[in-house]
Amino acid sequence: MRTEDTSEPAAATITPYQDGPLLVRGDFALVTPDGERIDARRGTVALCRCGKSALKPFCDGTHKMVNFRAGTTREG
Repeated sequence: MRTEDTSEPAAATITPYQDGPLLVRGDFALVTPDGERIDARRGTVALCRCGKSALKPFCDGTHKMVNFRAGTTREG
């Protein structure tokens, strides 16, 4: 189990939303597996978790249509 040092603020935070995307906020770099930078165009982005978005890696709301289910914790 990893313990967090809370004395320094995180450069970015990633929040999983119930049955939805991962919201990434803050100072981050989004890159392809080859290291090519993906222009996020803003400081907060929603990343697809369902795998069905037409805008991958970004969420386009398709998770609602395909009835995607995922929790907000590691357990579910």
